Amino acid sequence: MGFLFWKKKPMLDDDAQQRIVAAIKQAESNTTGELRLYMEHHCSFVEPLDRAKELFEQLGMFKTQGRNAIIVYVAFTDRQFAIFGDVEIYHKAGGAQFWEKAAEQLKGHLKKNQITEGLCNCINELGRALAEHFPFDPAVPRNELPDEIVFGK
Repeated sequence: MGFLFWKKKPMLDDDAQQRIVAAIKQAESNTTGELRLYMEHHCSFVEPLDRAKELFEQLGMFKTQGRNAIIVYVAFTDRQFAIFGDVEIYHKAGGAQFWEKAAEQLKGHLKKNQITEGLCNCINELGRALAEHFPFDPAVPRNELPDEIVFGK
């Protein structure tokens, strides 16, 4: 007797992953800031923003020299997300109003199932804020954090 094991459907295909990583690299090219995308299927027993903060800590994102890292968190199957920025970028970008606007724009794309486009647009918007408030500086280490998408369970 054989058993079948179902594999979870990939959250993003290879093309989507490449487009998103390219958007991260482009967004970081004019800034000392850092962007990460973390995707997992479920956000169980915790609010998405709390999960984003937890992952921010686990990934060591608070260690950037400028305290200017941002994580975009997506619970793919649960259809939830959060955007969390470190202390310096949070305030310099405009506080809650900026972050709420970025979240609403991403939410609009996700509702239309435009996942890749929504994530790329969100990353571009966050990158513009980082470049405005933390422009490229040759004295600051480049790419303090990896650009690849982090996939959880």
